Amino acid sequence: MNAVPSRADAAGEPDGRHAPRLTIGEVLNVLREDFPDVSISKIRYLESEDLVHPQRTPSGYRKFSSADVARLRYVLAAQRDRYLPLRVIKEHLEALDRGEPLPGSTPPAAPPPEEDTDTGSLTGEQFARASGLEAGQLAACVQFGLLTPDADGRHPAADLPIARAAAGLARHGIEPRHLRVYQNGAEREAGLVEQLVAPVLRARSEEARNRATEKLRELAALSAQLHGALLEARLRDLLRP
Repeated sequence: MNAVPSRADAAGEPDGRHAPRLTIGEVLNVLREDFPDVSISKIRYLESEDLVHPQRTPSGYRKFSSADVARLRYVLAAQRDRYLPLRVIKEHLEALDRGEPLPGSTPPAAPPPEEDTDTGSLTGEQFARASGLEAGQLAACVQFGLLTPDADGRHPAADLPIARAAAGLARHGIEPRHLRVYQNGAEREAGLVEQLVAPVLRARSEEARNRATEKLRELAALSAQLHGALLEARLRDLLRP
């Protein structure tokens, strides 16, 4: 991904003052090529969360600069590819607006070359190569329920983080059969989170669903943070004399 413009750049675009600004419908058309699920309500919601700041015409219509669109791309990619909650994404953008470097790395601009970008899935061979798993390790991950291919034996690209983590653990001697404990824990945590957000996710209002989706992302991030902290605390106990 290219550098994300700061809020000042989005407002003034010093390198392109006469560049045409886009209506919200035009922005939607631009973004949908990479983010098919984006909607006008989603863009309005991101504006309401202070993540993008389009100009307003005297009659109140939004006008988005190319820098505004770049910031929207960053937000949508950070949600989709890194599962970051909006609170964290906003902190990243605020750091940029202050002239500070973005915390951590930015989301990748494109999927790996092996990916089928139309379906978002890979063959078993492509998936194993992209994740670092050997063929036998991939088969074991499927056998023990960590990964689930479709009827044609293809794997969703979204499962690559799971496979890459399994490959890393395998290099330390932890085999897929040992990872069921992680799967069982994740299923219990998902059930708890589902109880909290399921009623709102069933709402017909798109704005309510957007807020529920953001809450889901934040709860997932907090659960991962808690899990990591508890594991680190336990490992510290093992190192004590």
